[in-house]
Amino acid sequence: MSIVRRSNVFDPFADLWADPFDTFRSIVPAISGGSSETAAFANARVDWKETPEAHVFKADLPGVKKEEVKVEVEDGNVLVVSGERTKEEEDKNDKWHRVERSSGKFVRRFRLPEDAKVEEVKAGLENGVLTVTVPKAEVKKPEVKAIQISG
Repeated sequence: MSIVRRSNVFDPFADLWADPFDTFRSIVPAISGGSSETAAFANARVDWKETPEAHVFKADLPGVKKEEVKVEVEDGNVLVVSGERTKEEEDKNDKWHRVERSSGKFVRRFRLPEDAKVEEVKAGLENGVLTVTVPKAEVKKPEVKAIQISG
């Protein structure tokens, strides 16, 4: 989101409020070849937090059904969240005043750390929020054996 200020006064700090990723976001649809609707939803927002027991991913997927989402582990340590939100059926008699909700396919990939137990991944979708929990393996402390010094 960019903040646009209109003024005749020169402000050398005006660009400090601009989003540094704005330019990149504007070229993503051109690179992917998709429509701006698809590109808008392709950037599904995901939070990743690490607790002492697990890595927890939360993705905002409003309006997406459980059947439209896939959670997979690729190559042994890459978590992949993908899916598609279908576009609402349009009736020729409808008159749209504004269309802001995005639709289309999305995919997000996360390389998991070595301590991830990928065989025990769990996922749930509730109130438009997908929660993926990846348990962590217990870190074994190396055994230390004291050696008697002779002499």
